Amino acid sequence: MDAKDIQGLDLSTIRWDAQGLVPAIVQDLETKEVLMLAYMNEESLRRTLLERKACYYSRSRQSLWLKGETSGHFQEIVDIKFDCDQDTLLLTVKQIGMACHENYFSCFHYDLTSEGFKGKGEPEVRSEPTLGRALELLTEVIRSRNMERPEGAYTTYLFEKGIDKILKKVGEESAEVIIAAKNADPEEIRCEVSDLLYHVLVMLEERGVEVSQVSRELLKRRK
Repeated sequence: MDAKDIQGLDLSTIRWDAQGLVPAIVQDLETKEVLMLAYMNEESLRRTLLERKACYYSRSRQSLWLKGETSGHFQEIVDIKFDCDQDTLLLTVKQIGMACHENYFSCFHYDLTSEGFKGKGEPEVRSEPTLGRALELLTEVIRSRNMERPEGAYTTYLFEKGIDKILKKVGEESAEVIIAAKNADPEEIRCEVSDLLYHVLVMLEERGVEVSQVSRELLKRRK
């Protein structure tokens, strides 16, 4: 199916909700494991069909979201079906890397017990991450917080307070890095640099600047 066919494809059979969205259940081709639940609108579905990579719609940001655009953990489309009520999609994908921003293959890695939700232990990738990989994973978490805005999360608090609060924190953490370096305390330096990088990533997300763009710019500094 070429681009012209996809643009002319009749999707009126799908029962979109009042916001023009439909839930999409995502299943891995090889393991048959359910990876995640997301939402699509007509534009994201057409883009998914055209590019053969899963593209969703973020309800909180009200914008399209190409899965893996930041992390490289794309979902290559194998098949798309909808159910008998025509109000839910089922995507079969080849998952590249991890589906979950918490570094698990599936987002469904919490068990509901009598004591509440319990995680399944350490993330599945246990090797020591490089700084670049750690920034990618943290960027995914920050982006998820921005899209979903879970109550009680510090990152949600920053996004809801807005750019002035975020920039204030970047400034404060920059000063604390300088103080830590003057104190010559490796532990203090590690913690303060980590705080600064985190708040810079929040600022990048709020301003719509991709980490990949920063990476390319950094490579220009190789002199």
